[in-house]
Amino acid sequence: MGSTSVRAATLVAPGQYQVREYPLPDPAPGCALVRMRLSGICGTDKHTYQGYTAQYGGTGAPRQIPFPIIQGHENVGVVAAIGGDGTYADFEGVPLREGDRVVVGANVVCGECYYCRHDFPYYFCERMVDYGNNMSAAEPPHLFGGWAQYLYVVPGSFLVRVPDDLPDDVAVLTEVMAVTVGLDRAKQFSAVPNEAFMFDDTVVVLGVGPLGMCFLMKARMLGAGTIVAVDLSAYRLGLAKRLGADHTIDAAKTTPAERLAQIRDLTHGRGADVVVECAGVPRVVPEALEMLRVGGMLVEAGNFSDLGEVPINPHRHLCSRNVRILGVGGEEAAAYGPSMRQLARYMRQYPVREFVSHRYRLDDTDAAVQKAIAPDSMKVVIDPWA
Repeated sequence: MGSTSVRAATLVAPGQYQVREYPLPDPAPGCALVRMRLSGICGTDKHTYQGYTAQYGGTGAPRQIPFPIIQGHENVGVVAAIGGDGTYADFEGVPLREGDRVVVGANVVCGECYYCRHDFPYYFCERMVDYGNNMSAAEPPHLFGGWAQYLYVVPGSFLVRVPDDLPDDVAVLTEVMAVTVGLDRAKQFSAVPNEAFMFDDTVVVLGVGPLGMCFLMKARMLGAGTIVAVDLSAYRLGLAKRLGADHTIDAAKTTPAERLAQIRDLTHGRGADVVVECAGVPRVVPEALEMLRVGGMLVEAGNFSDLGEVPINPHRHLCSRNVRILGVGGEEAAAYGPSMRQLARYMRQYPVREFVSHRYRLDDTDAAVQKAIAPDSMKVVIDPWA
């Protein structure tokens, strides 16, 4: 592997990156070392950079970000070394070898808590740790995030082999696409008796950054009828139109009342069957509830970091309207492989390769995060070897 040191962009405090060097480790039994190709910048990464460091609030294990950290949990790379006897199977049972391209699962579960033992989605785990998020770079072997030349894969992690026909700049979207499993579950979660998310339903996606755009694509794959994208960025709305949205609403040029009127006009006065909130702004949630029809469903996927509270009228927003709210706390391990295969199919008809709008070096990580926050970007990625 050449050099005995590894360069990594390390977030030492909110808004403060340092490119540090760490020892290149040999993987222990049950572990692996992945040579990074690309790592995406997620909304959670941006929130941490901005100082929103409280996560998993309301669970039995609320957490604060343990600085310093190496961010990056949307990771695609190449298996560089496998510890122990050199055998490692991916999540779908495919034997992995050095040189195989893989996506690294974003989270590691304990396998022993109540939720793990009762077959809940893996992000329910009470002792889950997250690559690029709550694994401190102060602890050896340090390399627990993708904004580094190598990532150290700890026991209990899962890897998924990348199909040969899926390029890196689309494979890097796998974790984001896997989060859209929330829309799959919405199909099984009836808003009124005998009526789930159905073929030809109207779906509104609030916030079409990378996560919202993946929900938009998933809605189209699942047979949604009218899809409406809402965002502050004209650039993102233009791409949303090309990726399957039937209508777009520029939130920078409309009031909440005007947006609600447009949704009502498109649905004969009823409101949307499903609203997916991906803006990552708490004040959008009451507006999302207003857009729903009676018996509709809100899929809330945009507020992983604690950004504060908003007022909800239980009578108006919930009981009288008989709405359901489905909170999405993350992706599911079994969604990674299908997400990659669907992305490979989708890119044959849609401009998915334009999703990655900007690439940055490790030395320019601060600029990369600033660009990811800006309205003229879509998916910004770090190339650790550039």
